[in-house]
Amino acid sequence: MTTVFCITALTTLASAVAAMSLRNLVHCVLCLTVSFIGMAMVYLQLSSQFVGFAQVMVYVGAVAILMIFALLMTRGGQELFMREWRPMHWLVGGLVSLALLAVLVGSILQSPVIQNTGPVDKVERVKDLGQSLVYEYLLPLEALALLLTVALIGAALIALPPKQYPIKPQPRENS
Repeated sequence: MTTVFCITALTTLASAVAAMSLRNLVHCVLCLTVSFIGMAMVYLQLSSQFVGFAQVMVYVGAVAILMIFALLMTRGGQELFMREWRPMHWLVGGLVSLALLAVLVGSILQSPVIQNTGPVDKVERVKDLGQSLVYEYLLPLEALALLLTVALIGAALIALPPKQYPIKPQPRENS
C-alpha cells in the first residue's frame, strides 16, 4: 500500500466516524462530504476515473451541497439531543454490523474477481464514455435530466410552507 492511499483511507474512515458521532448536523454533513471526497480519491487511485469523477459530481457536488442548503434553510443545525443511552441498542447494533461485515467479507473472498491477476486489455477512457453518452444515448440522458428537474421542482414545492391566507372578517350581528 502506498502512503497516499493510507492517508486517504484513514482520513475517509475518520471523517465517516465523525459524521456518525457528532451532534451538530452541519458538522455531520461536512464530515460526510469529506468522506465522499475520500472515496472519490480512492476510486481515482484505482484508475477508475469515471467512477471517481461521478462520485465528486453526484455526491459532493449535489447530495452534500443539497444537504447543507437544506439544513441551513430550515435552521436544522441545532444540536441533537439523544435519548437515554441503552447498552442493549449498542449490543444489537454491533451484532448486526458484525454479521453484515462477515457476509461482505465472505462474498468478497468467494468472488472470481480476486483470482483475476492481470489488468483488463481494453481500458475505457472517460472521454470515450462521455462521447458515447452524448452521441449514442442522448435521448435517455435528456429524459433523465428532465425527470430529475421535475423531481427537484416537486421537492421544492412540497418543502414550501403552506400559504397563509388572510382570515376574512365575519359579519357582525346587529343587535
